[in-house]
Amino acid sequence: MLVRDRMSVPAVTISPETPFQDALKLMRDSRFRRLPVVGKTGKLVGIVSERDLLYASPSSATSLSVWEVTYLLSKIQVGRLMTTDVITTTPDTPLEDAAYLMAENRIGGLPVVDAQSRVAGVITETDVFKSFVEMLAGGCAGLRLTLGVPERKGVLLELCKAIFEQGGTVVSVGSFHSEASDEQGLVVKVRDVDEDQLVGTLEGLGDHVVDARIVAEASLSS
Repeated sequence: MLVRDRMSVPAVTISPETPFQDALKLMRDSRFRRLPVVGKTGKLVGIVSERDLLYASPSSATSLSVWEVTYLLSKIQVGRLMTTDVITTTPDTPLEDAAYLMAENRIGGLPVVDAQSRVAGVITETDVFKSFVEMLAGGCAGLRLTLGVPERKGVLLELCKAIFEQGGTVVSVGSFHSEASDEQGLVVKVRDVDEDQLVGTLEGLGDHVVDARIVAEASLSS
């Protein structure tokens, strides 16, 4: 899965000349927390966040009148508030690499740019979170297993074979770092298998079943 598969398009952008108040209204109306800033050539020149704009708002303790405040704010343009050192990604970047970039830099979204530095879209933590839910079959019914499996070749094949031989179907598989140095962590969701029988089989293969639970189909609350 690549960034292009999950990014929001078309990207909503603003220019450096966009008034502060217009940018803030656009963010609030569209429920965005950041907006890419593009120049006259269409290339990315910066990014502005809701936090940047809120920091530019006057304090409630100001001695200026409401008319003076409104006038001053109308004169502030995004170009004065934006960050020009922008961390970006590309449409062909693997989604997990974009997520790693966001996590390492503690940012909630990235402009997606093409080879000409034009904004092709935006990828956010919400897009990544939805993909994570999808990959682990969140909300889907089944038997959810958390396993510690030996660090050796063929272990996933053995796992799938055991599930297949019991008439089961693998719904999702995800890996994570195990606390045990000689194990790899797996989260597997399967259907159409007997829990006790499958757990016994996996333990016999040398897998450590950390957790096993039946999960029901999730329903969206209104």
